[in-house]
Amino acid sequence: MEEPKVEHRLNSIATLWTLVCQAHNGSTTGMKSAQERLLERYEGAIRRYLLGAVRDEDTAQELFQEFAFRFVHGDLRGADRQRGRFRDFVKGVLFHLIADFHNRQKKRPRALAPDQPEPAAAEPSLMDMDREFLRTWRDDLLARSWAALDSIEQETGQLYYTVLRFRAEHAELSSAQMAEQLSAKLRRSLNAAGVRQTLHRAREKYADLLIDEVADSLNEPSREQIEQELGDLGLLEHCRPALDRRGAEK
Repeated sequence: MEEPKVEHRLNSIATLWTLVCQAHNGSTTGMKSAQERLLERYEGAIRRYLLGAVRDEDTAQELFQEFAFRFVHGDLRGADRQRGRFRDFVKGVLFHLIADFHNRQKKRPRALAPDQPEPAAAEPSLMDMDREFLRTWRDDLLARSWAALDSIEQETGQLYYTVLRFRAEHAELSSAQMAEQLSAKLRRSLNAAGVRQTLHRAREKYADLLIDEVADSLNEPSREQIEQELGDLGLLEHCRPALDRRGAEK
């Protein structure tokens, strides 16, 4: 039986760069809608990055609100798909936010304890900030791909998300052990061969979703550009079989 066609949830609304253009150059209604969608897409990565950078929830919340304000008022208007990856523009705005925050902190008078000076918080280096931003961006991409895989399972009934997540959380189990435990958990009969087949297909679909997420943030991406971005994110080896498969299908 042919599997129902399931469109990627982000591609079903618009490509990333279409949203970027709409967010800053469309009608008032269209701009507001596009801005909200972009902020929703990247909110998780941005919040985690800011919290890691300032280590204070209230401050991170304030900085996120400032990011949202800058975005809505055009700070990302210069994001040009011909000039680079969209994450580079997001990163640039966030780096300036963090730098401005630390500069403000330096100018504030510090209340010192009578018997001990207050230790100054170490300002993160540019390399540390870049590494942390890349990590949060990668984590968010992985989370969105998991969510998309879950949506496919809900629409098709295929246990892609369930089996792949179970494997990720129980890497030590054999296929037979997975089938036994999943059968008890799901209250349906599964065998080792079926679990292996579902796991194989789930891995393929998850890799496809990762590639789609990366490709969507690039301008007319070539295989070389996709490989470079996946390499930067530490995901290339995981996705290489899917890239090879796509190349063979053309």
